[in-house]
Amino acid sequence: MRKLRMGMIGGGIGSFIGDVHRKASGLDGMIELVCGAFSSTAEKSKASGKELLLPEERCYANYEDMILKEKELPEDSRMDFVSIVTPNHMHFAPAKFALENGFHVVCDKPMTLTVEEAKILENLVTSTGLLFALTHNYPGSPMVKQAKAMVENGDLGKIRKVQVHYLQGWMATSVEDSGNKQASWRVDPSKSGVGGALGDIGTHAHNLVEYITGLQVTEIAADLGKFGKGRILDDDGNILLRLENDAKGTMSFSQIAVGEENNFTIRVYGEKGSLEWHQENPNELTTRWIDRPKMVYTPNGHELYPLSLAASRIPAGHPEGYLEAFANVYKNFATHLNASLTDKKIETPDYPTVSDGIKGVQFIHAAVESDRQNAAWVSLK
Repeated sequence: MRKLRMGMIGGGIGSFIGDVHRKASGLDGMIELVCGAFSSTAEKSKASGKELLLPEERCYANYEDMILKEKELPEDSRMDFVSIVTPNHMHFAPAKFALENGFHVVCDKPMTLTVEEAKILENLVTSTGLLFALTHNYPGSPMVKQAKAMVENGDLGKIRKVQVHYLQGWMATSVEDSGNKQASWRVDPSKSGVGGALGDIGTHAHNLVEYITGLQVTEIAADLGKFGKGRILDDDGNILLRLENDAKGTMSFSQIAVGEENNFTIRVYGEKGSLEWHQENPNELTTRWIDRPKMVYTPNGHELYPLSLAASRIPAGHPEGYLEAFANVYKNFATHLNASLTDKKIETPDYPTVSDGIKGVQFIHAAVESDRQNAAWVSLK
């Protein structure tokens, strides 16, 4: 194994998510940032690269320039993959260009604005054999992995019901009118796509349901809200879910829920037991049973499955949270990429892939279509 070389698209100095990606990718010492096209202008990109202590010649004016010039470098110095941390409308073109030029991709969600674009990326990944990771970070939590392993092992029995909500309140007022860059592009359909809060946090909820239960959502009935003055895109929503194996579910998401910070919670109910996980208290997984007392699992604690133990870095009792979960996506991607570079095989890499990206985009469009039809049932197949 060697340290992998990462190029970043977007995420210039002052970007919240760019800084998160840089910290998460570097946490395990497996990846180093070697180049970037950090902004929409050459001046801003070079200024960001300078603050990140990168060589001036590796700070590019745009992603096309970066990918083509990195491709010309010797194999032992060029970047191995790109990390795309731009607003939604700038995911597809850089990802497509990187894959077409032989570079692996890590991309923020949602993967693309349309299902057609998502399928183009899937076809490129298939035809090139390159790796593609989608940064849904919450499945990286050790306790989420414990939940998944318990469901896979049949501990809960057949899954009957799922409840998930993701509630925020940061857009309860018209923050997009006061210079908030994070809000301004999220309320703009040309940059965000057809979904607002739906694409921003609803996709996280959808992904977590499928990751933990192992069941795909097959049909949805969505009722979306637009409470902010003049907003075109949704900032609130409630969705009924039908899953494989006859399981049922409900989803609620909002960015106008006053007082909420990042209240992401999931409950899964089976025939023999249930589990509950809260993102704001990520180090506890609560389980309840028909025939025994309630039990709370913690990272690196007792009776954990290997999937969970592999995601924990520090001794029991030390908190592991958002950044560590994010880092696990990069760690597992880097492990897979290093294996592929040395002709080793990893049968089931544990990170979201291009297939998860397609499901997320399909979910967004199905929810919007359902809402247009007065919450009619729409198939995701």
